[in-house]
Amino acid sequence: MASNSMSAYGSGSWTVKQNKAFERALATYDEDTPDRWYNVARAVGGTTPDEAKRQYDILVRDIESIENGHVPFPNYKTTGGSTKGKLRDEEKRYCILICDNYY
Repeated sequence: MASNSMSAYGSGSWTVKQNKAFERALATYDEDTPDRWYNVARAVGGTTPDEAKRQYDILVRDIESIENGHVPFPNYKTTGGSTKGKLRDEEKRYCILICDNYY
């Protein structure tokens, strides 16, 4: 079963569009960017710098849980169509944070 934080990221009051903008903003404004959370919040729209930072902290915890094996890999069905798009979207979502943390 996923952790509480896993259900928090990408849900709640953040829309899919905001989450996509958040992911793009994280790739654009790295940890060395002055006023990073202000810039991320502005790119997302409808959120504050504190909310953007909180969303990032939740995402970091989620990634750590995944990397530590606390969250089972989804069992995507391969019959009846391709799952490549789903897998790529999942990978993109997590790659942004991982790249941001390691580079």
